[in-house]
Amino acid sequence: MKRGIYLEFRQIKYFIEVARREHVTDAAQALHVAQSAVSRQIFKLESELGVDLFIRKGRNVKLTSIGKIFLDHMEKALNVIEDAKQVVKEYTDPKRGTIHVGFSSSLATYILPTAISAFRKEYPDVNFELNQRSYYGLKDAIHKGDVNIALIAPVPTNEEKTDGTILFTERIVALLPIGHPYAQEKTLNLNQLRDDTFVLFPQGFVLRDMIEKDCQHLGFKPKVSFEGEDIDAIKGLVSAGLGITIIPEITLVDNLPRSTVVVPLIEPNITRTVGMIVPTDRQLLPTEELFFNFLQDFFKRLEKFQR
Repeated sequence: MKRGIYLEFRQIKYFIEVARREHVTDAAQALHVAQSAVSRQIFKLESELGVDLFIRKGRNVKLTSIGKIFLDHMEKALNVIEDAKQVVKEYTDPKRGTIHVGFSSSLATYILPTAISAFRKEYPDVNFELNQRSYYGLKDAIHKGDVNIALIAPVPTNEEKTDGTILFTERIVALLPIGHPYAQEKTLNLNQLRDDTFVLFPQGFVLRDMIEKDCQHLGFKPKVSFEGEDIDAIKGLVSAGLGITIIPEITLVDNLPRSTVVVPLIEPNITRTVGMIVPTDRQLLPTEELFFNFLQDFFKRLEKFQR
């Protein structure tokens, strides 16, 4: 009869820390335990499983193929345990819990601070842990259980294991240096900018993909002079006259860089949806549920007010 496998919570925590740092000593310091204790628990774990989880090179370690698979499952398991502990903590008072929120760079300057500020007026004792990632990184964080709510744009549809909720739709506009030949125009066609140099997010960012796709439909590829992962850095480069950019209008609310002008694009009329994604394979924590429902009501009220 085959014996069962018994895993200790401590072993899992030690394993994940070593896997992330690829160094036993560094992991032990982060865990505030002796290096020998970490090494002993890793050895016991591998003996229990009957496989090598690490390739050892001196004090450095690398995950084996099966170790990578095991890490993926254990990270998900640890998130489930942490969620369970948080549910127990919040059950008696959801208004004092912690909300883990993922967000993208383009939502960091206005949407996220505005939403959290309004929420904290009603629920001042709620805490937030914020996690900034790329568009694709946010979807991955939801899948892995690193966060349960992510503010994202555009909102993905028909995704496996995630459910999207659109909060509003916004325009994508052109941001030009004040001395640009089209700076005085009321509106622009994207085709008018085909000879300009662009400042854009790097390849692989969803906003970059959107812009390149629209340019391609018009028969040209944007000439990119600078790339940046931070929205404020991109705006700063345009302000310095180093190129133009195509940018979400919401990122310019109360934050228009000096020596720049905003010109709406009418051909094509580029828009994107802004909203939230949540997992479909697990429930939101009580405090997260409060925040999720609040955001829907908040942006509905905001839209009515703007109309």
